[in-house]
Amino acid sequence: MPHHEHDPTRNHVKSGLLRWILICIGWISIACGIVGLFLPLVPTVPFLLLSVYCFSKSSVRFHDWLVEHRHLGPMLRDYLTHGGIPLRVKIMAIGMIWISFPVSVMLFIEPLWLKVLLLSIAGVVTLYLIAMPTVTAESRAKGTKTATVDPTMPE
Repeated sequence: MPHHEHDPTRNHVKSGLLRWILICIGWISIACGIVGLFLPLVPTVPFLLLSVYCFSKSSVRFHDWLVEHRHLGPMLRDYLTHGGIPLRVKIMAIGMIWISFPVSVMLFIEPLWLKVLLLSIAGVVTLYLIAMPTVTAESRAKGTKTATVDPTMPE
């Protein structure tokens, strides 16, 4: 299910240096996303979305590899195909945020400003997840897109 049409390099950056910078950012972002699978305070999907965006601008091969990856791809496909995430994923993500952030704030963080910052980040991420379109079984079955992901990305 590659997410490009006739000319896969249509949206690629022209500069060779910028292309390599985007590839490096993409791989660093994948590494951070994988760390996020095991550490509750590190988000996984935003890092993977950054990677898929960087690869969409720099490398068809890496982009397709990530989107088709057996373990990482499913986290991206609903978002790329339908423009949102399933309700179950929203609930799990918000639940993990509101378990891990307050526990970290209460047990490991001393400066008040940092406590406020972390709880603010948790609140903003929660609002973002709530505002993000919810992919339903119906929209999956119809193959409809519930929101626009990236207007520069070919469908």
